[in-house]
Amino acid sequence: MPGPDEAGPGETGRTPAARLVAALAERGLTIAVAESLTGGLLTAELVTVPGASAVLTGGVVAYATPLKHRLLGVDEQLLAERGAVDADVARQMADGVRRACAVEGRPSDLGIATTGVAGPDPQDGHPPGTVHLGIASPRGIRSVALRLAGDRASIRRASVDAAIAETLAELAGATAPTAE
Repeated sequence: MPGPDEAGPGETGRTPAARLVAALAERGLTIAVAESLTGGLLTAELVTVPGASAVLTGGVVAYATPLKHRLLGVDEQLLAERGAVDADVARQMADGVRRACAVEGRPSDLGIATTGVAGPDPQDGHPPGTVHLGIASPRGIRSVALRLAGDRASIRRASVDAAIAETLAELAGATAPTAE
């Protein structure tokens, strides 16, 4: 019987992370991850999958707001005006991590980013559970706004699950591409 990350009949028994790694590998694509509120949890989820090294170029945990600019190229003025919990920040993080995790001068094909408020306290006027995902792909750059409920751990977990689901949808072409 296949393990949870092994291919079984159809998609049965495969975790969403395993499905994402397989979908990227089948298409010959690479991915890079930029994380704030998830603090490395998304990257950790992907690397639990055997074969992730063929598709995951790297991850950046830019937890402090200034690092979003310094490591990922997010516009300083945008961060100063709106703070880190913002759809445009998520989009710029996703696009920036593609370049930040370039291998031999080649940017990653996809970038996924998480930014938001895990709680328990509000941040920049945003309540816990306010999350923005950024997805940069050959189809364009988009963001997804989430309003999640629960404690800090469950908000972070739900953010990871949503990021994986949105990236799978992006690969399937089930989302409308948007320009930055």
